[in-house]
Order: sequence, then C-alpha cells, then structure tokens
Amino acid sequence: MICNALMGQSRLIAGTIMALAATFPSIGLVLDTRKPNFIVIFCDNLGYGDIEPFGSKVHRTPHLNRMAKEGRKFTHFCVTAGVCTPSRASIMTGCYAQRVQMHVNPRDQHVLRPISPYGLHPDEITLAEVLKERGYATTIIGKWHLGDQPEFLPTRQGFDSFFGIPYSDDMTKATGERIGSKMDGNRWPPLPLLQNEKVVEAPADRNMLTKRYTERALQFIEQNKRNPFFLYFPQAMPGSTVKPFASPKFEGKSKNGPWGDSVEELDWSTGQILDKLVELGIDKRTLVIWTSDNGAPMARDMDSPTRGTNKPLFGRGYTTAEGAFRVPTIMWWPGKVPAGTICAELSTTMDLLPTFARLAGGKAPQDRKIDGHDVRPLILGEPNAQTPYDVFYYYQRDHLQAIRSGPWKLFLPSEKAIRHPHVAKGKVVKPLL
Repeated sequence: MICNALMGQSRLIAGTIMALAATFPSIGLVLDTRKPNFIVIFCDNLGYGDIEPFGSKVHRTPHLNRMAKEGRKFTHFCVTAGVCTPSRASIMTGCYAQRVQMHVNPRDQHVLRPISPYGLHPDEITLAEVLKERGYATTIIGKWHLGDQPEFLPTRQGFDSFFGIPYSDDMTKATGERIGSKMDGNRWPPLPLLQNEKVVEAPADRNMLTKRYTERALQFIEQNKRNPFFLYFPQAMPGSTVKPFASPKFEGKSKNGPWGDSVEELDWSTGQILDKLVELGIDKRTLVIWTSDNGAPMARDMDSPTRGTNKPLFGRGYTTAEGAFRVPTIMWWPGKVPAGTICAELSTTMDLLPTFARLAGGKAPQDRKIDGHDVRPLILGEPNAQTPYDVFYYYQRDHLQAIRSGPWKLFLPSEKAIRHPHVAKGKVVKPLL
C-alpha cells in the first residue's frame, strides 16, 4: 500500500512538472542553461599522425578512438606557431603572438628559457580571466611556458591554481650547463615542479608527470562537479627531449620506443578524464578539446616515427610547414557536438577565447583586437558552417613566411628566411605545393 501510494505521488509530481514545463517552456530548460565546463588538453610537440584517429599505425590510442567516435575530428585545426611559447600565447589571448609581443625577444630567441626576464604581459587578458569573470573555477595543470618569473606565472593570469612545470621538460640544469653563458644557461635551476608559485619538487620526476597531472585533474573535476570550471591541461609529453618520459606502467610497452610510450600514456590520461565526466554525470555539459601545441619535430629520417610524425602533412615542427601548424584535434561534448563527424574547415587555437566566452554567456574583450573568431557553428556542426578566416598567417618569429586563403597556401621566400620549410639562402629548394 505504501509503495502504491508513493508511486501515485511520483506520477502526480511528474505530471505537474510536465504540465508546468509545457505552460512555461523556460522551466524545462533550466538544466540546459547552466554554463558549460571547458577542458583543453594541449599536448606538447605531438604530431598530426601520432594518434590512431589521424592515421597512426604504431601507437595504440583506444580512448582517443572513442573520443573521435563520440565527438568531432577537426582536420584543419591550426596553431599560430611551430614552437611552444608563441603557440601558447595565442591559446591564452586569442591573438597572434606577434600582437601580444610573445613571438621573439633578444635573449631567448624562439621560446622562453629558464630565468628569462620576459613573459606574457600582465595587461593581456587571458582565456582564464575571461571565464573567471563569468564565475568559473580555473586551473592549469601541466606546462605553462609563458614566463617563469612571479609576475608572469598562471596565478597572476587568471588561474586560481597551478600545478606543473613553468617551461619545457628538456630545460634542465644539465642542459643549461651544456649551453653555458648563452641564455644564462649556467644559471638554470633544476627543473621545478610548482604548486601555484612555490617549488614543491626539484628536479621534477619527469617519468611521473603525466600520471600525477592526471590525478590532479581528476581531483579538480571532482571538487568542481557542481560549479562551472575551466581545466587547462597542457601536458608535458611527448615534449622536447629525444627520449620522452612515461610512468613504469607504460615505459617500454609501445611499439615505438619512448615516444610511443608517452603517447599511449596520454591516451590513458584522456580516458581517465572522459570516464570521470561520465561517472559524475557532467559529460553532457562539458566541452573537451584535445589537441597539440605544434607538430612533431620528427627524426632526421622523416620516415621514422621515433620522434613523432606529421604525415600525411609535409614538414616537421619548428617551421611554418603545414606539418608544424596543423595539429590533430578532437572535440567532444555529448549531445552537443555531433558524434562521429569531421570538420574540414579552418579553425585555430585563437578561436577558443571568443568561442568559450560566448558559450559562457559573455563576450571576448571589447577594448582590444582579438584575432580569433566565435566558431560555435563549426563545433556544433551547424549545416553549411564555414571557416570565418579569409586569410590565415604563418609567422616564424617576426617573419611572415606564408599565407593561407581557402585551399591555397602561398609561401613568401625572403633572404632572411629562418627555418623556412621550402627555402634555403633565399632560394626555393623544395616544391611549394
């Protein structure tokens, strides 16, 4: 009798809710109007062809296969530089690195080095600051590489917390000693692991970085399951060393040596994140973007996968070749991003700031030029959605080396070409197309 009474009450309550929702449609949309969570997994130096959804035959990436099956592959997603620092400046500011003066400096050349006096200017507005203003909990877990002095650290740039390394994993004390006085190498400290602005381990245990980062990311998600959050997860691997690092569970287990070990551990890490979102029931209000900061450096023998591969694209990382700028990208948001689809329209890391701002109910900063665009139509798979870019620029430091418009890419040789993928000493040495 009690059960029957309770069932009757449940039906009455359910019927009342349905009637109210029909009369006042906005009531039925309460859950849908909550701000979405954002997770950006940003690998280091991982190539276009390094994961199975983008053609790898040597790396096992079942969790990324699942992510691609349940989400949307972006086959023309670009970064703004073939190296770390300027690429990361763009994802944070929505601008070309040249606009925010993070493309070149007299001391560090291509990327920031330890104890550099340079960094992302505190006056720049970051993606974290935009979302924090909208009520988001913000954290970065992983590699920063936009300045290691206190005024440039993530906790001064809109992030509530930081757990990770301030620059690349190969910038160790031993590396500095080999460099000597150049770039103050003889003053480089042991690679530090930071909690906010405090060094908690030096040198950092590089074998355990992916595992420890993943554990911290899961804790952050659990702690903020009822609040909108932004998890910026710039992984340290595969990284810049000749032999990337992996935890004992993955070390020596892949078919492609240390590079493959690190990639397969990144895949495991991704699976942990997706599973946690499903477990907590917040997967349908969380957009996860998985990508890389630039293409793989590749081995001297470019047919060897031992330092990653950008195939079928041409060229290695650190240049303005397509293999340096175009990166493997998957977007996952159950119920929002159309499953098992592919977007072949051009979009870039600069688009994250204006897009996330709009999804969070706000706008990109209005007091400055933002080079990125709101690409919600591309992410959500709207019919006939097209790239917002008439032109996209390929810079190597302060040299404009190429321009893309539609399916065309024009290379601009110059006598001062630096690391140009097709030009040496001002002369074309490889076919442009």
